[in-house]
Amino acid sequence: MPEPGEISPDALQQRLERILLGGKRKYTRLEVAEKAGVPEERSRRLWRALGFATVEDDEVVFTDADVDAIRTADQLMSSGMIDPSIELAVTRALGQHLSRLAEWQVHMLWTMITENKEIGSSERQIGRLVERLLPELQKVQDFVWRRHLAAYAGRAMALPDEDLEARTEVVGFVDMVGYTRLTRQVGEDELTDILDRFESVATEVVADHRGRIVKMIGDEVLFVADSAVDGAEIALALSERSDADETLPSVRAGLASGRILSRFGDVYGSVVNLAARLTSTARPGTILVDKELATELLAFPQYEVRTRRPVSVRGYNRLRPSSLRRAKERPAGMFASSQQLAAEMLGLAETAPAPEPVPDEVEDATADSLPPRPKRRRRR
Repeated sequence: MPEPGEISPDALQQRLERILLGGKRKYTRLEVAEKAGVPEERSRRLWRALGFATVEDDEVVFTDADVDAIRTADQLMSSGMIDPSIELAVTRALGQHLSRLAEWQVHMLWTMITENKEIGSSERQIGRLVERLLPELQKVQDFVWRRHLAAYAGRAMALPDEDLEARTEVVGFVDMVGYTRLTRQVGEDELTDILDRFESVATEVVADHRGRIVKMIGDEVLFVADSAVDGAEIALALSERSDADETLPSVRAGLASGRILSRFGDVYGSVVNLAARLTSTARPGTILVDKELATELLAFPQYEVRTRRPVSVRGYNRLRPSSLRRAKERPAGMFASSQQLAAEMLGLAETAPAPEPVPDEVEDATADSLPPRPKRRRRR
């Protein structure tokens, strides 16, 4: 039993459930289906697709809000707006995305409660906090959702002939070098700070260059961009920002261009697989691009694209990537090329050194097996 003045976990849970679920639990699953006028098997499929745990038929776990929700979902599915063949896939996607959002929000709430003794001193105080906070979170979520709807709707109206599910895009992966080793060397708090910083930088850079983050996968970000230049700038800027940030390890990146399938917020297809393979082949601090993207970027003088020797990775026997860097400044004007040639002949200019041959087993190694580049310390 809790000590005098201590919060009872059971009482707190019941209070929060009444606030969050819109009332007390008083119906079984079968009663919900009957009250909502939805076939029992259909209600079972929707519940599972949303990612909720399966419950026994006689368990009293549902509220009036559940009845309204099942009825509304069934009406939406029956209206013809959603093809019956994809209704469960749509429901799964909704459940998965909102589950992650809810997990983060509960963590935020619990941190607030545990760090503020006045709020966490009683069940009533916590209940009041949740009652005040919930409407504000709903407003923010609704605003963000509507802004994203407007952005995608604008694109659909501007390009009515484009297939929004299957289209040509630049796909990129950028991941931190030596992450596996890093997890064994630092504590949880420091690792959390590193991941938060990486996500913050990635979000800023992708937004600045009109890209879209598909997902963050721990130490890696998967993004898409509409143009070759936007994709290149995202990868280059992320690499430069990571090198300049003493709290972040170096990164490596892989980019590929072509047709992708965009489905329920994720992307699929051979182009996505190719970008992932290029990332696994890249050495620390380098950016590798496929042949398609390399050809596009050759038209832009601000980039330097160099073909690399063929490598073999899973699914690709002789993958021939190119490295991407910012172009070095060169003399301008009509005599620029002759001046550069004369300077090189007289030994007054440095010529680009020939790349050293790298064994296939090193080319194919993942960056986690290679030592990360040491960070340069800023001068105080």
